[in-house]
Amino acid sequence: MPHHDTTSPQDDIAYIRALAEEGRNTPVLGGGVLIVAGTVFGIASLIHYGIDSGLIAAEPVVYNYVWLGALVLFFIGLIGLKSKIRSKPGARSAVNRAVGAGWMGVGLGIFTMALSMAILSYKLQSEVPVFLFPSLIFALYGAGWAVSATMSGQKWQWWLAIGGWVGAPAIASLIGTPVLWLGYAAGLVLLALIPGLILVRQEPAEVI
Repeated sequence: MPHHDTTSPQDDIAYIRALAEEGRNTPVLGGGVLIVAGTVFGIASLIHYGIDSGLIAAEPVVYNYVWLGALVLFFIGLIGLKSKIRSKPGARSAVNRAVGAGWMGVGLGIFTMALSMAILSYKLQSEVPVFLFPSLIFALYGAGWAVSATMSGQKWQWWLAIGGWVGAPAIASLIGTPVLWLGYAAGLVLLALIPGLILVRQEPAEVI
């Protein structure tokens, strides 16, 4: 007997629309990771500002320990949060898989560029590449929020994407002053900590 396809184009469109609606109603998970990132690196940036401005008496070599310590703390927090996120309802939804992949790309981009800048600084015997780091972070955060905004349909996240892209050249204008690290801490609060808290609050109570 010849095979008859029982679905019409209208059925296919309705199915796709239903998937899109389901995705739009799925809470974006991973706010906890943003909270940890904003807190840990924000504090590290404040310490950097304290040393740079003379408020904290320490040798410049301490910068390396501050940022390395922040990175270790962040990874410990990330490992702990990842298993929690995977166990939550909606973690395997198309929205959260896409948003998760987008932010994973941002994280790996930050890590590889940090490594590249460390090599450049060593080879050039200059700290100038390090000054570019806050701008790079803000630009990549803008990309992460753009993916999240597109996939989740939450338009307020577009303001975070724009904020990241505007903040990148703005923070570059502070290069050469301790205020750079104060601005970086403020940016991390606005682009990671606060939106992370908002996303956690949006998660249904039964999945927290």
